[in-house]
Amino acid sequence: MQFGGSAAVYTGLLIPFLGTSAGAACVFFLRRDLRMSVQRALSGFAAGVMVAASVWSLIVPAIEQSAGLGSLAFLPAFAGFWLGVLFLLLLDNAIPHLHRSVDQAEGPASRLPRIAMMVLAVTLHNIPEGMAVGVVYAGLISGSGRITAGGAFALALGIAIQNFPEGAIISMPLYAEGRSRSRSFLLGVLSGAVEPISGGLTVLIAGLVIPAMPYMLSFAAGAMLYVVVEELIPDMSAGDHSNIGVVSFAVGFSLMMALDVALG
Repeated sequence: MQFGGSAAVYTGLLIPFLGTSAGAACVFFLRRDLRMSVQRALSGFAAGVMVAASVWSLIVPAIEQSAGLGSLAFLPAFAGFWLGVLFLLLLDNAIPHLHRSVDQAEGPASRLPRIAMMVLAVTLHNIPEGMAVGVVYAGLISGSGRITAGGAFALALGIAIQNFPEGAIISMPLYAEGRSRSRSFLLGVLSGAVEPISGGLTVLIAGLVIPAMPYMLSFAAGAMLYVVVEELIPDMSAGDHSNIGVVSFAVGFSLMMALDVALG
């Protein structure tokens, strides 16, 4: 890997993490917790970005890279998608965590404090996002086809945009519950630290197994869509009926679609 390529990969892996950190920094500028309507809108927006990224940046390239299989070109994407879903299902049941819209923790019984389990929930959410960015940059480096520098950057930028509200959604409730601004900010930042780590590991693994690239791309898509359906859609629909989550989903979806096509 040449230095220029390495620099692009390092930058791409850090961009989503910077989005989370910038969002967590909202705790220094806002005085109160985010209103429920705002949280719904942010969750819907994040869901829209992740669905569009899963389709245009991951599943479509996976199928295109398997074109040599003819009518079975869908098979690697199909298999990888289900492996990603099952992987997140395994983590979901193996790691104690607590989503902000519910009172009952998931995973094995634990005596961890509520705050720790909320951070673990977002960390679990961020793993597939880091993997998605990592596998796309691995595909770019390997020249495995149909992944451009603009497309890889679009994915990293899109995830960073949806990470900004996620960082705020973590840090602001922590501050509202009595934590200091600096501690709330730090916990928000730490929740996103798993993204460059999981992304870097994915680059290394995918780079060693180039023929498995379609499986890796769709694996990340399956994991991301698991998060969307299991966490973000319930969050954007929580409480009294409202259309704000659906509208925000459409905004996030169309924005990510436009970024991928325009920059890819």
